[in-house]
Amino acid sequence: MPRSEHSSPPPVEWARYAGPLRTLVMFNALLAFTLELAMFAFVGWWALALDLAWWVRIPIAVAAVGALIAVWGAFASPRARFLLPTAGVVAVKAAAFGSGALALWALGYPAAAVAFAVLAAANTTATTYVRTRPAK
Repeated sequence: MPRSEHSSPPPVEWARYAGPLRTLVMFNALLAFTLELAMFAFVGWWALALDLAWWVRIPIAVAAVGALIAVWGAFASPRARFLLPTAGVVAVKAAAFGSGALALWALGYPAAAVAFAVLAAANTTATTYVRTRPAK
């Protein structure tokens, strides 16, 4: 379902917390943003490292990162254009972060790929819990 132009943006997830817990939730949001940027960078890096002519690698990198950004913005971001059920958002995030991990693996960094995937899964779990927890 598309988001209405007049609908208000969702409240930030740390707004209903106080004290040390608020700091942890804010840190998790910062970590989520960092992981998202890393995911885009890993996919771009992978595309630029392909064994092809440079004039072929650059459009592939732009298309791969652009497609990932479009999917993320449309379905997985906090202000996504299309509202999905929680399971749909988690599935989109798993596919997107999985592409970042696979890109790292293909670049020859399997340990980093596993670490990235585990960190992204833990972060997504925490973010999903915080965003779906009923307000008190």
